[in-house]
Amino acid sequence: MDSFLDSIRFYNKEEVQPALQSMAKHPMMLALLQFTFPNKSEDDIAEILASIDSIEDFQDKVISHCIRNILKQSSEGLTVSGLENLDKNKTYLFISNHRDIVLDTSLINLALLENGFQLTASAIGDNLVQRDIFMVLAKLNRNFLVKRDVSPRELLKSSQLMSDYIKDLILNQHQSVWIAQREGRTKDGNDMTHPGVLKMIAMTNGKDEVCDYFKSLNIVPVSISYEYDPTDKLKTYKAIQAQKSEVVVKSKNEDFENVMAGVLGQKKRIHIHFGEVLNDTLELIKTNAENNNQKIQLLAESIDKAIIGNYHLFPNNFIALDLLKESNDFAKYYNQEEKDLFNRRMSWSIDANDVAIKTHFLSHYANPVINKIKLGFEF
Repeated sequence: MDSFLDSIRFYNKEEVQPALQSMAKHPMMLALLQFTFPNKSEDDIAEILASIDSIEDFQDKVISHCIRNILKQSSEGLTVSGLENLDKNKTYLFISNHRDIVLDTSLINLALLENGFQLTASAIGDNLVQRDIFMVLAKLNRNFLVKRDVSPRELLKSSQLMSDYIKDLILNQHQSVWIAQREGRTKDGNDMTHPGVLKMIAMTNGKDEVCDYFKSLNIVPVSISYEYDPTDKLKTYKAIQAQKSEVVVKSKNEDFENVMAGVLGQKKRIHIHFGEVLNDTLELIKTNAENNNQKIQLLAESIDKAIIGNYHLFPNNFIALDLLKESNDFAKYYNQEEKDLFNRRMSWSIDANDVAIKTHFLSHYANPVINKIKLGFEF
């Protein structure tokens, strides 16, 4: 078990400093540190690194400063709501929508850090850490690995291990955990929970009452809203290729390029809302559903309702829906300057004369509004 666990777990305390020093002179680590501490000398940075003896130290002394600099350079700021309803002394399983490869969990942890909450352990696909430097950085950030592109037998084994690990982190180590509601980022603005993610989480529970187990994890849905998605162009063209059933071959550096586009691209405003713990909802599901499959499906729908309902809408979302419908139904939620800016961004990003491409680009921003309407929200 330990050898299998070693293949996915993040660093223990005693492993942090050796791992950090092993990559201290790596060009990418040096670039990260120079970006994080632009006004510090090499000696000052070396002193900071030498003082780090835990993951908490690394996230507090390095990564939080890095994320704040990213926000300064590529956004108009991060706002947060909902944390007043959570207990700083409790551990949670945060399940969020997935819009950006790196920033989703990084921004959630920054929000938790700045509000006095424990940071999370976080799931990350092993396809994103193929280089040694990425693996080290991931494990220094309390990431545990989700196996991708493995055989069905290995996938089952990996899923069971991850399920056991999440349970151990939350219930035994009293460590909060973050996981995305689905594998891979949404490419169309539809934030939907894949029941398979919940089934994986519940595997460790065996045949026991699944709602009681989920209640013990304190599930909190989290909604992450970016005013601009810096990877909207990349997502649009990938989605169109898939619609046309074209053979999509991922380039060697594609994941890295997506990471960098998401991190450095302009996002304008960002909002994160932490929802309420779903324990009351789970008690209702336990009463009304007949079997575990139904319970998991109802839980997925409840997570979707919370994430979509708490998703913060920006003018872009209403502009995109009006452009998609060729209407002015939501014109009171934006002004002409904002509409002109969105149209310029669209014309720079895609071929707006291609109907399929334009439709997908607009749908990417419009779907959060459409999905709220489907849930009964009125505007």
